[in-house]
Amino acid sequence: MSAFDAFPLGQPGFVSNILDRAAHLRGNDEKLMSLESNPASRAYVVHRDSLVVRKEGDGSRALLSIDEALKLGANPGTIFLGLRDGVAVFGMGISGQAAEKLIGRDDVAVSELRGMAMQGVVPPDQLSAIAMAKSMVNWHQRHGFCANCGARTAMKEGGWKRDCPSCKAEHFPRTDPVVIMLVTSGDKCLLGRQQRFLPGMYSCLAGFVEAAETIEDAVRREVLEEAGIRCTDVRYYMTQPWPYPSSLMIGCTARATHEDIVVDRTELEDARWFDRAEAKLMIARQHPDGLSGPHPFAIAHHLVGQWLHGS
Repeated sequence: MSAFDAFPLGQPGFVSNILDRAAHLRGNDEKLMSLESNPASRAYVVHRDSLVVRKEGDGSRALLSIDEALKLGANPGTIFLGLRDGVAVFGMGISGQAAEKLIGRDDVAVSELRGMAMQGVVPPDQLSAIAMAKSMVNWHQRHGFCANCGARTAMKEGGWKRDCPSCKAEHFPRTDPVVIMLVTSGDKCLLGRQQRFLPGMYSCLAGFVEAAETIEDAVRREVLEEAGIRCTDVRYYMTQPWPYPSSLMIGCTARATHEDIVVDRTELEDARWFDRAEAKLMIARQHPDGLSGPHPFAIAHHLVGQWLHGS
């Protein structure tokens, strides 16, 4: 299966959630303990940007039993992600020391999630649940102490809250909104590249939404700051959860009012206008100069693709 088959137009990675979040169970500690001890329950084990998987034949299995996860060194604290066909699915973390012990084993691998998603190692319909596990585990690892008084907090509500026993503050996981936009001018689209991108790759411009800012204002501000282009007619396309570490990519389109690019070199290495013919070659990985567009698992690919298809 190619990346284009795994992520057809309008279906980037991390958007197809196979779980019933079953939020009504989060406050039922007795039920959650029963589910955690159930041999049928499963877990995703994450370490930073990587996922622990079992090697099986020519493939890999990301869903592990709780017992498997613990024997591999996963931390005992579980985060209730939801139910899949009535079976409980949890998220679990693993320390760096324990993860290092797994490297080199024939039966298990610790692999970077983004690479596995792009290569199709993990079924696309599981990526959203894995993204949830990654975001939640990372949040708990970074928020062990109360931001209000500094006391150590405790995991509650199946992992969806942390309580401070000292000042009684409640802490909840956050998602950071990010606008990502395809700016067009007639039959041309504006794409940029950052220094960290693969050689020759261009993508849509993007940036975090700031405090007290609308999505439309964020689109206009980011495009102006990064490329010196003023734009209008901002329209919403779709969203994509992005677990790096926990963002929501808000896909938009906009129309440029002029074409005079002024690149902010602190943000971008380059920005250019591409016509439809050139953009089509980049998306298909057939550009004669080796230029390419974003991978199909990213929302940027679908923004460009829907424009090329006249949507």
